[in-house]
Amino acid sequence: MYDQIQESVHYLRAHGFDSPHTGIILGTGLGNSFVEEIDIEQALPYAEIPHFPVATVEFHKGKLIYGKLRGKKVVAMHGRFHYYEGYDLKQVTFPVRVMKQLGIEHLIISNAAGNLRTDQWAKGELMLLDDHIDLLPDNPLRGRNDPRLGMQYPDMSAPYSNAHNKLLKELAKKEGIVLRTGVYAAVSGPNLETRAEYRYLQRIGADAVGMSTVPEVIVANHMSLECSAISVLTDDCDPDNLKPANIEEIIRIAGEAEKDLTRLISGLIGRL
Repeated sequence: MYDQIQESVHYLRAHGFDSPHTGIILGTGLGNSFVEEIDIEQALPYAEIPHFPVATVEFHKGKLIYGKLRGKKVVAMHGRFHYYEGYDLKQVTFPVRVMKQLGIEHLIISNAAGNLRTDQWAKGELMLLDDHIDLLPDNPLRGRNDPRLGMQYPDMSAPYSNAHNKLLKELAKKEGIVLRTGVYAAVSGPNLETRAEYRYLQRIGADAVGMSTVPEVIVANHMSLECSAISVLTDDCDPDNLKPANIEEIIRIAGEAEKDLTRLISGLIGRL
């Protein structure tokens, strides 16, 4: 894999992706407004980048974008990969390793998630990830470890950067943005959960549930890459009053929350 990473890095550098400071992963229903904030210098479809998977989800754009934001060089994944698309977790997290080798010092991740705290939180609000529960059936670090990429047994006592989270909380307070803090549970998908599964997730301490993010965070920690993540709570997961999921509504709510999310992520990048 190391040689494949270097081939991708060489290709991207040859196309102007020069020493980005921060990497960004834009999740479901997110990205259009945020991308408009970037002074774009280059954008490449994933299909053109050696060894990159191709996004198969219709509402994920599938481009790697390079440019400047708040005076910092950034590289943004406009669309991500998921385990449920058929990729293994090494493939899902491959772009994170490439961005690290390109030079990023920080990684910021966004996602859409189901709200498990329906008695206190509301759809459309943002949740800052303080911790996670990994319920995926695979691990991106499984197999022989390459010490050029990281230590075999990375510590996960604080998977999300305390420095990032402190700044994000300060920014949210300053901007008047509701920013919850909680635990994200990652499941394989693509189906949503049953009532019994939502009750289980609540009982084990999850505040939100989704189908991404955790593999990328594991790999970021493996490479000693400082990272943070924010969920948009797009649907209520109340097992006692569960309604059929509406994907169109989930995408709409994610889009409506994007303005606040953009302000937070842009503000964080400006202060890193």
